[in-house]
Amino acid sequence: MAEKIAKEMFQPAHVQDAEAEKISRPSLTFLQDSWLRVRKNKAALVSLIVLGVIIIMAIFGQYFSPNLGPNRSVNYQDTPYASLPPKVPGFDNMPFWNGHQNIGGQDVDVYKQKNVKEGTYYWLGSDTLGRDQFARIWAGTRVSLIIAVVAALCDLVIGVAYGMISGFVGGRTDNIMQRILEVISAIPNLVVVILMLLILDPGIMSIIIAIAMTSWITMARVVRGQVLKLKDQEFVLASLTLGESMPKILVKHLLPNVSGVIIINVMFSIPSAIFFEAFLSFIGLGLPAPTASLGTLINDGYKTLQVLPYMVLYPSVVLCVIMIAFNLIADGLRDAFDPKMRD
Repeated sequence: MAEKIAKEMFQPAHVQDAEAEKISRPSLTFLQDSWLRVRKNKAALVSLIVLGVIIIMAIFGQYFSPNLGPNRSVNYQDTPYASLPPKVPGFDNMPFWNGHQNIGGQDVDVYKQKNVKEGTYYWLGSDTLGRDQFARIWAGTRVSLIIAVVAALCDLVIGVAYGMISGFVGGRTDNIMQRILEVISAIPNLVVVILMLLILDPGIMSIIIAIAMTSWITMARVVRGQVLKLKDQEFVLASLTLGESMPKILVKHLLPNVSGVIIINVMFSIPSAIFFEAFLSFIGLGLPAPTASLGTLINDGYKTLQVLPYMVLYPSVVLCVIMIAFNLIADGLRDAFDPKMRD
């Protein structure tokens, strides 16, 4: 015989109105939700802190040097103190930072040998002209970051605008714009950059223009692909039906939806621009002397690698840390903006 179920068990549960209206999880915007996921990525968070420290040092680091007074720039040459190894106060018994150098198989106190005034320290050594390497490394980092960020902004503006127009308009316009991209991308970047540097006067602006000439192509293609995927969505078709103009649709509807991809590509393009500038300076096509950048410092240090290895070591370490930090941050942003990675 089937067991009977009491009628009282079918009564709805009584829930207080305050409990029914309670939101178990606060509402978050897209950026707030992305930031929470970035914070869970320890590598990206540490890289963000490291990059922030490097940026602060790039702005103010040269002023911390004990050898640069108010009337001395980073290019000040103190020739009697040329080719001094690194020496840091309090590290007298630690190799590499005690002012000693191996000369002819013997450990020599170079500061004492050159009669350097007591209390004078070159934290990262001096170059062959007596210039403070600590100040020049941070000044060079600032120049490299400026070149990379401005080139990335040009990449952002030109590439995003070109890709969105090409993808949204479509048809013959899209075909013509894509054929132009294919012609430009068929020419090697290095050839374009060398030609631009031969036409323009050497300097920061010429390198920015040379890098920006071809760096936007990848951004344009990525944005075009995203716009082609989104332009047939219902919210875009509804805007077209209501008579919204093309610029408003691009800015108000499509741009926010491709912002994640744009940010990720910009974060990847910055270290690429820094490395490309360093490469140009290393092969002698970069900034003219005495302007310092990470590439020119590595080039100067390479010439004296066997005698003064610290001249190439420290700028190379700074360059590697910057590139690793930017790439880890970009990886973290890619995971944060990816809907498939949501919890």
